[in-house]
Amino acid sequence: MRNILYIVVMITFVALTGCSAGSSNQSGFFHQTFVEPFSIIIKTFADWFHGSYGIAIILITVLIRLILMPFMLRQYKDQQNMKLKMEKVMPEMKELQERFKKAKDQAEQQKIQKEMMDFYRKHDINPLKMGCLPIIIQMPIIMGLYYAIRGSKEIATHSFLWFNLGTPDLILTLCAAAIYYVQFKVSIRTVPEDQLQGPMKMMGMLSPLMIGTASFASPAALPLYWTVSGSFLILQTLLAQKLYYKPTEKEKGKDSEQ
Repeated sequence: MRNILYIVVMITFVALTGCSAGSSNQSGFFHQTFVEPFSIIIKTFADWFHGSYGIAIILITVLIRLILMPFMLRQYKDQQNMKLKMEKVMPEMKELQERFKKAKDQAEQQKIQKEMMDFYRKHDINPLKMGCLPIIIQMPIIMGLYYAIRGSKEIATHSFLWFNLGTPDLILTLCAAAIYYVQFKVSIRTVPEDQLQGPMKMMGMLSPLMIGTASFASPAALPLYWTVSGSFLILQTLLAQKLYYKPTEKEKGKDSEQ
């Protein structure tokens, strides 16, 4: 699982880096395919609501999240199914891993590696079924909307509620950071305590910290987007947990002890 998480994080990092570079080139593929269409959609929505770019950002963010929600729910469902499957095959998997560690020559290691691949194939263990693919699919869409909001000159000159969309706002910054902290806490509700150690807790604090830092130095339109998006993710996570959460035998045992 750690290896899969590392791959997902690296893919996300590369996507963010690539998007950042692409967004500065208005003739680039990413800008023309993802950013420019969202810029047109935002302006269209704003025109429908008497020039309110704040309402446009909220509605488009919710709409995009609704479109992506089936992928995210499927991701959570697959993760839960894979968790139960991994619990059943873990003893056999650990035995193969121990044999690989004790292997004395490369030929023996290659033989065990082949056994592992056959083992994964036999039990249908596939990293793409554990949530990687939905993340890859949604990244260009989410980043396209992000850069469309960030680069809009029209948004920068408009106000919404108590704040100017083109200048930083402390209250909205705190809201965005708080929402992503709550989102993290909601997402780990079903994670066993023994798995909530160092790296996971650090990631939980890192997300709201990064959102808060970025919001503090960004036009208020961006923390508005993050606040709406994070709020939607909280509701989506609660729905996914209600529909698809499946405790392992170990987790059931701990619940009965309590």
